[in-house]
Amino acid sequence: MGATKAPAEEIEVAGHTVRLSSPDRVIFPKRGFTKADVFHYYLSVGDGIMRALRDRPTTLQRFPDGVEGEMFFQKRVPSRGVPPWVRTAEISFPSGRKAAELCPADLAHVAWAAQMGTIVFHPWPVRATHVDQPDELRIDLDPQPGTDFAHAARAATELRAILDELGVTGWPKTSGGRGVHVYLRIQPRWTFVEVRRATIALARELGRRRPDLVTTAWWKEERGERVFVDYNQMARDRTIACAYSLRATARATVSTPVDWAELPDVDPDDFDLRTVPERLAQRGDPHAGVDDTGWDITPLLEWAERDAAAGEGDLPYPPDHPKMPGEPKRVQPSKDRDRPR
Repeated sequence: MGATKAPAEEIEVAGHTVRLSSPDRVIFPKRGFTKADVFHYYLSVGDGIMRALRDRPTTLQRFPDGVEGEMFFQKRVPSRGVPPWVRTAEISFPSGRKAAELCPADLAHVAWAAQMGTIVFHPWPVRATHVDQPDELRIDLDPQPGTDFAHAARAATELRAILDELGVTGWPKTSGGRGVHVYLRIQPRWTFVEVRRATIALARELGRRRPDLVTTAWWKEERGERVFVDYNQMARDRTIACAYSLRATARATVSTPVDWAELPDVDPDDFDLRTVPERLAQRGDPHAGVDDTGWDITPLLEWAERDAAAGEGDLPYPPDHPKMPGEPKRVQPSKDRDRPR
């Protein structure tokens, strides 16, 4: 006979009852972490992950049978079988289609999503009150082949110097892999197109200062052994795993906020399902002040205008995005017959 299946549990979270079924189902086989481990991990980092998710439309990356099983992204909350207290926010995709996404109002929403097999939380950089105006500018520093986390951390340190000159605070975190994310809290006054332009301008400035280390080249054949600043993470419907989200890695790593002083020396593999709750309890959240002020991105938009006047206009959008006004051709340079040789 097979092992006895653990019974479902009912757990009170933020004033709501959340059902946890199959608590002993193994989600991370290499570490032996179960569905209950994932569920209680998210409860243990509640303040931190709610700082990242509160009132943000959120795409759920679900693995109902564990990280080695089937995965899918859920962008629409089902119309049936959902607790009446679950909140949603309507967002518009680049195609013009709309969807009601989960919009966490409290930790019970996170717990409910974990019960549904969610491992990774991908919030939009907007709030439910202004779904078309980002309040979070995200810089994704993505190491390319031949580079690693140390290079991304070095690029982030160079970025910080630029942010200091601009008088804006950057909030770094590990990606949960080899990359580094730096967030800026901004005023929700600009469109996705404008915030993406600002991100490109900032990335280009970083690339000018460290062309040996950083690139904004969209085409992989042009990047070399450098850290790619993925400016398209600010395109509409592109999302990043949030602070304190687990990642679907064998080690059950976590995208973890860090402070600038420790960033060069941390090992992102040290931040996982077991270690991060203790770290948060002992030292607090390095992103605790992220919501204190919203920055005016006008200086970056002025840089974008300067760059355009110098012949550096827009850059390609993701391949699944509609063609945008002023966007260059989406043709791999080595296959572009019209490109000067």
